[in-house]
Amino acid sequence: MDTKNQKQRLLARRLEITGDLQNIEDQLDETPSKDWEDRSAERQGDEVLEALGNAELNELKRIDAALARIADGTYGVCLKCGNPISDARLELLPDAPLCKNCAA
Repeated sequence: MDTKNQKQRLLARRLEITGDLQNIEDQLDETPSKDWEDRSAERQGDEVLEALGNAELNELKRIDAALARIADGTYGVCLKCGNPISDARLELLPDAPLCKNCAA
């Protein structure tokens, strides 16, 4: 596995996520409408944005963990069983910490 390429992919995705998180934060910080009906609709939208933000924060943590594994030389090794993670799995999920068997 070419860890240099994987690192670049992870860093690019990390940059994309941090931009998305900033946009979400900006939208959540907007001044709420004075109209109660509009405010209710906005609150529902805020809940969706918060859920998206939480999902992206979780992905960001997985990416940071994968980058740490690249730095310490353990990238591509299953954290549970110690066997290699297949190149195909890492191509599909570059932040995968577990091999296919352990993830199942």
